[in-house]
Amino acid sequence: MTPPAVTDRPAGALRGGHLPRWFPLAVVAASIVVAAAVGLGAGLRSTVQWGLIAALLAVVGTYVVAARVEGRRQARDRVATSLVWLCFLVAVIPLASLIWATLRRGVKVLDGYFLTHSMAQVADTEPGGGVYHALLGTLEQVGLATVIAVPVGVLTAVYLVEYGRGALARAVTFFVDVMTGIPSIVAGLFVLSFWILILDMGYSGFAGSLALAILMMPVVVRSTEEMLKLVPRELREASLALGVPKWRTILKVVLPTCLGGIVTGVMLSIARVTGETAPVLLLVWGTNFINANPFSDPQASLPLFIYQQYANSAGAGAAYDRAWAAALTLIAFVMILNLVARGIARFTAPPSGR
Repeated sequence: MTPPAVTDRPAGALRGGHLPRWFPLAVVAASIVVAAAVGLGAGLRSTVQWGLIAALLAVVGTYVVAARVEGRRQARDRVATSLVWLCFLVAVIPLASLIWATLRRGVKVLDGYFLTHSMAQVADTEPGGGVYHALLGTLEQVGLATVIAVPVGVLTAVYLVEYGRGALARAVTFFVDVMTGIPSIVAGLFVLSFWILILDMGYSGFAGSLALAILMMPVVVRSTEEMLKLVPRELREASLALGVPKWRTILKVVLPTCLGGIVTGVMLSIARVTGETAPVLLLVWGTNFINANPFSDPQASLPLFIYQQYANSAGAGAAYDRAWAAALTLIAFVMILNLVARGIARFTAPPSGR
């Protein structure tokens, strides 16, 4: 006598049922049509409300149909997959909308002239002018902040991972955690009170770099610390067993092994501080003229330029267009930094053995 086949399908499920590959797309399309009909019937004019209704209908419809055809276990799997895709869309749609709006409005005046000229002798209400002075200021300020923050952050991470023990290491870890969450305006106020008010050094691009370096340091420390922890302990032990001093082991073995991850963390920290406006507004002060010396006199920067142009535009006019073009330039700058970080990480990654 042949035993009955074992199946996990409920009694109400169709025998041998399997949904086609186009089923998720069909459910999404049907949910959008039904959500549009419900929104029009209920008088809902917000596309966000329509999207929420469509998402709810898609999840519920997926479970109902899949449970009927494939069983409850497969239906739960499909619902989980649908929720993952839904969360992905919720995260991507606002970002894509932001990039599209910036691109659509920024290309009006973004050209070679805009990137190679400053706002000298150009009023905010007049067309023309460019962002060269602000772009130069941003490059110098972020570069100085990187020179200050990266060595301090990397050496701090090396201390915490390789040498840190006891109360001092716990104190350093605590303050790094605190610095990670401080607002950028606090870093700007600290440098303002110490560097400008107490030491009377004056407004300059270097003052802004000090505040940006304070914001970069905890990011560099945390990313470098995690990369150092991923280096296998066997590599350290093998080097020490050959009589190599610990400092040389760190310099020649540990750091080269995780160099790609460290560089990626540094690039991400640079991208993080590039768009900071509050410290620059307090410390750099801004100017419409080209100032290539970051250690003397006020200097411009891209975030400050965007703020000033938008504040003076009243939502329209030439200044409004320049603000969007500068925002597009800033986004492109940050995107290039991320691409460079990925390229360096891939280039410096150690080959994987088989």
